Amino acid sequence: MKNKILIIALVLYKLTSFGQIINLGTAANFVFFTTAGAVGNIGNSHVTGDVGTFAGAITGFSNIDGVNHNGNATSINASADLITAYNQLNIATPTFFPGPLLGYGQRFFAGVYSIPAAATLTNCLILDAQGDSSAIFIIQIQGAFSTGPSAKVRLINGASACNVFWKVEGAVSMGAGTLMRGNLVTNNGAIHMSAGDTLEGRALSIAGAITMDGTLAFIPKGFGRAILTGPNAPTLGSIINYSLFSSIGLVTDNGLSNLAGDVGTNSGSTSDYNALKVAGTIHSIPDTSTLLCSSDLNNVYNHLNSLPYDIELLYPTKFGNNLVLTPHVYIMNAAAVLTDTLYLDAQGNANGVFVIKINGALTTSTHARVKLINQAQSKNIFWLINGAATINNYSVIRGTIICNNAASILNVGASIDGAIFTTNGNITTTSSTIKKLNITSTNLSNIICDCPVISTLPIELLSFTGECSNQNLELKWHTASEINNDYFSIEQSIDGINWQLVAKVDGAGNSTSIKNYSYIDVRQYNDISYYRLKQTDFNGEFNYSAIIAIEKCEEDLIKLAIYPNPVIETLNLSYDGDKSQILSTSIYNQLGEIVYYSAFYQSRIVFENKLNDIYFLHVNTTSKNIIKKFSVVE
Repeated sequence: MKNKILIIALVLYKLTSFGQIINLGTAANFVFFTTAGAVGNIGNSHVTGDVGTFAGAITGFSNIDGVNHNGNATSINASADLITAYNQLNIATPTFFPGPLLGYGQRFFAGVYSIPAAATLTNCLILDAQGDSSAIFIIQIQGAFSTGPSAKVRLINGASACNVFWKVEGAVSMGAGTLMRGNLVTNNGAIHMSAGDTLEGRALSIAGAITMDGTLAFIPKGFGRAILTGPNAPTLGSIINYSLFSSIGLVTDNGLSNLAGDVGTNSGSTSDYNALKVAGTIHSIPDTSTLLCSSDLNNVYNHLNSLPYDIELLYPTKFGNNLVLTPHVYIMNAAAVLTDTLYLDAQGNANGVFVIKINGALTTSTHARVKLINQAQSKNIFWLINGAATINNYSVIRGTIICNNAASILNVGASIDGAIFTTNGNITTTSSTIKKLNITSTNLSNIICDCPVISTLPIELLSFTGECSNQNLELKWHTASEINNDYFSIEQSIDGINWQLVAKVDGAGNSTSIKNYSYIDVRQYNDISYYRLKQTDFNGEFNYSAIIAIEKCEEDLIKLAIYPNPVIETLNLSYDGDKSQILSTSIYNQLGEIVYYSAFYQSRIVFENKLNDIYFLHVNTTSKNIIKKFSVVE
């Protein structure tokens, strides 16, 4: 006789459509926010988005690409909007019921996933929008949520982090190196991110502290986030023709610098530039061109100076250090030191404008770098420095630098991908380069994870199950269609983490009809074993099924059958042994809590007001304790 074995919910079921807009309101502006609790950082974290708390302290942050809001009107509004969003997530009707162990190549389609207990993410979870960029994913976790080291959430086929929502009833703890996507909304729970974690989304808590250590976090593009354009760029007029210019001051070189553009001054002299190294006109003395340039420079300065700032960078001496900025007007109210690397991220908007205003001098370390990502362009970057600018050896700065009433110095090997101007001050270059470097903008936020998955599902898997037959395990799976399918690999694990190959079974290649597969595994395992299918195409690409858990197959003189499984309301027991030897019948939930007890055998157990979950039936006899797993659904 074959006994049906527990099946962990499959997630390869194709959901044709799902749509449910979750409105974060003003909370969408925050990358980290809690209504009650501290927000703290240690290590070198890089944050794009506002940080705030309605009741608590904000500590440990260096420069962020956002604004700190602590107990102000903005945080009050965000608190109210966050509670509204939480209520939306909490009442969303579930469509899927996965187990508490997430990952290992598991694939979710659009829908609402309900886990009635604490959950853990290990390895990689795939969220597949199936070509629908508006697809919404809601994962409801009725307990704490944790991730293992280097756990990842991968978005494919149009899935967007802005449309992913994790509703957690408890604390969130991420292991080192986690790549998390989506909006984390916790109720009465703290959020902790470890060293090397990346969050493309938001971490929001109704009540609980938020801590991080060396974290990269940024708000995703899409719903709830405006496209950043930055301020209006100034009209450059004739200064667009110059790479070096001073309205009042000397402009000098050692004869070894390379320039693309004119060089000159409107009051003083321009000397020692090698005409063979200048792709433009050297204006040795003031002329009509320099007069017009001086006037246009004054207009550009006034335009930039009048722009109100969006974000204040609070630690000018810690400028750079892999800080990521987006199209905004920034201000630093003291002298700034640019160290290591500054990233300017246009977020896909090639017209995004960056204005960086410094009320003091700008100095760079040697080999400092400004890097452009996600279509940022040097022509849209403007530095307004109310002080001197010293670009140290082998540094690379991008954009138009305007110094007001102070000198500019470019040391050996320094490069400007743009131009440098002063309203009143000398410019000195020494074996420097001022021209377009034509280095391609890279894409920082397109972070992917190494999930074993292909971009489109090559088979339509109807089911994957296991049954005991004569002490052996018979695995069965059925496909509705197959494309380019070479073979299946059956993999087994005793812990759900480390996997070994059991067997290979040839696929049907290409098929539009239902195909039935089976394999008998005769080996012995622990009390619980885990299985998954690895499907491999003819071109070598592969994809994993969800994981199923199967009890050990044993020859039992005393048989206990339970049905139906899953249970909707009533659990039926069929026991063919001596019922007088039964000492007790009890049921436990996954937390080990007893939810039912009887001192004798019961053939029917009615479930009332029980959570959708996995349960364990214990029938304790004089000779042994028989355990059966089952699930409850509404």
